[in-house]
Amino acid sequence: MIRTLLYEDNDLLRESISSMVSLNGELELMGTFSHANELEKELKKYRPELVLMDIEMPGRSGIEATHIIKQLLPNCWVLILTVFEDAENVLKAIKAGASGYLLKKHIASRLFQAVEDIQHGGAPMSPGVAKMVIQSIQKQGNSENYGMTGREKDVLLSLSKGNSFKLIAAEYGISIDTVRTHIKRIYEKLQVHSQTEAVSKAINEGLV
Repeated sequence: MIRTLLYEDNDLLRESISSMVSLNGELELMGTFSHANELEKELKKYRPELVLMDIEMPGRSGIEATHIIKQLLPNCWVLILTVFEDAENVLKAIKAGASGYLLKKHIASRLFQAVEDIQHGGAPMSPGVAKMVIQSIQKQGNSENYGMTGREKDVLLSLSKGNSFKLIAAEYGISIDTVRTHIKRIYEKLQVHSQTEAVSKAINEGLV
């Protein structure tokens, strides 16, 4: 079973997600929390393999918490759960090291599929999120484009139209696992290809 922690400040939603997870035979919910202000202690105690992480919480944000998780437990998966559908939060979460991004309105229908995708090396991304990433790439211009290949952009575009992994695979004559791999690589490139974020982090942490 996958050792799982849940961070969500909305009491009703936290209880609802907890109930869902407890009914899943592959996930072991080790703890639920309304904030991530004692995250380091909780990571040390529970050593989670999966963290379901809200973005907007009192005190430490989910994005900051994701940074810390990836530093302390690099192999831990972080699935961002949020109502936010704006490009800034999406890209910040991805660059923080999130394994996937799921809008809260889709939790009931897509949570376990998202976890399964992560387990199989994929990176869950909703059509709305894919559309924002494309818009961000277009703003970058030809000079950067995050170093994405033509096929990765094709997959993103198809995903942004609401196509399922199965439809994308059929459209380009590739396997569903290959689609998952392309999306995972997109996440990886979005994380590391940000000079401005690197400079900002260096200044904030007193490295320069």
